[in-house]
Amino acid sequence: MKHITLGTDGPDVSRLGLGCMGMSDYYTGSGTDEAGSIATIHRALEIGITFFDTAEIYGPFVNEELVGRALGNRRGEVTLATKFGFVLHRGDGSRGLDGSPENARLALEGSLKRLGTDYIDIFYQHRMDPKVPIEETVGELAKFVEEGKIRYIGLSEAAPETIRRAHAVHPVTALQTEYSLWSRDPEAEVLPTVRELGIGFVPYSPLGRGFLTGTIRSVDQLDANDFRRTSPRFEGDNLEANIRIVEQVDLVAAELGAKPGQVALAWLLAQGDDIAPIPGTKRVSYLEENAASDALTLTIEQLATLDAVAAPSGERYADMSSVNR
Repeated sequence: MKHITLGTDGPDVSRLGLGCMGMSDYYTGSGTDEAGSIATIHRALEIGITFFDTAEIYGPFVNEELVGRALGNRRGEVTLATKFGFVLHRGDGSRGLDGSPENARLALEGSLKRLGTDYIDIFYQHRMDPKVPIEETVGELAKFVEEGKIRYIGLSEAAPETIRRAHAVHPVTALQTEYSLWSRDPEAEVLPTVRELGIGFVPYSPLGRGFLTGTIRSVDQLDANDFRRTSPRFEGDNLEANIRIVEQVDLVAAELGAKPGQVALAWLLAQGDDIAPIPGTKRVSYLEENAASDALTLTIEQLATLDAVAAPSGERYADMSSVNR
């Protein structure tokens, strides 16, 4: 597994990480096979994956606990990232945006305990809180760095202006945003901004929430509580229209004798050496399949074919209000 340095002065990470959300929440089958999820994390370590991503809201809380148990005494071998800002610790613990310094500190202490560690490598603000200036939030995160409780500061789904304002207070090491053949919005402004500032880029949902694997053709394949059932891109005419994206990926995959998901990841890796995608899975077989994309090289013609794929129909979320754009 190849490695990159995340950002100008960030951690050394495997080029592909592991997103752990689906082990516990949101997707079909989440939370039903803890042993299998732990085996997947252990296999990731065996094949050289050193970058693991979770968040307090996944569960909430149970995904951090699972990742902490799975890493155990190998915690020091990995770059461990988690996120805060979606849980109201100053209130009743329900979901909601709170980027206040007080909430950030409460969240950090909880995450450290659940993960079974005394420091977090990358601590992301999960979503920007419009009620709290980013300077106040990052100012508190900078104190966490000074205290040795976190090593690097990250932002998730932040707009270019927000990134610049945050970076002026304390260097931001990583920006996490959805990016794939399914979601190319970051190419316009976000990617140029983080590259100018020397910030690493971490694409989440690099397989288009599973759509780019070519296995989803109907929401009837998904559990009733799978959040993709509420995603505009998986609904009705949008779903039918979006299948054209997978068909283009399938054509390239057939040329290479590869899986569609591997092609989608290889395309993403070809977008720059400063990109570290975090495809998620709870199964060892899919983990190994994803990891093999690190060795897959696309030709100029194949990259051009994929670059020409039209944008998907429908928004990424039914409610985009929490996305800082």
